[in-house]
Amino acid sequence: MRVLAFEDCVDIEALLLAGGIEMNSIEFKQYWDSANYLERIEHFEPEILLLDHYMPPTKGLELLKNLRNSSIKQPIVVAMSSASIANNAMLNHGANYGISKFDLANLDLWPHSS
Repeated sequence: MRVLAFEDCVDIEALLLAGGIEMNSIEFKQYWDSANYLERIEHFEPEILLLDHYMPPTKGLELLKNLRNSSIKQPIVVAMSSASIANNAMLNHGANYGISKFDLANLDLWPHSS
């Protein structure tokens, strides 16, 4: 499973590990800014894309709108802002899930450690 995160402050891989997610079967990459986001997504080809909303230079909502209007293979998109209003806005524009980043490990998308 290929997972790409755009998050500028929190180490998402560490959050997933702390939540009991088995990372051995996940190819994980995190960008700490949203520069060149379409090129980064197209190059990595994630199955799951994790988007924070408040992230420079392009907010998650604008990134999502541009992704949905592109010819790039569309991944599962998880809006993971700590602000529920931002997650709801991304859900309204095509995100598959909206959840606080601190609750990401609770999604049924991940392999759990035994």
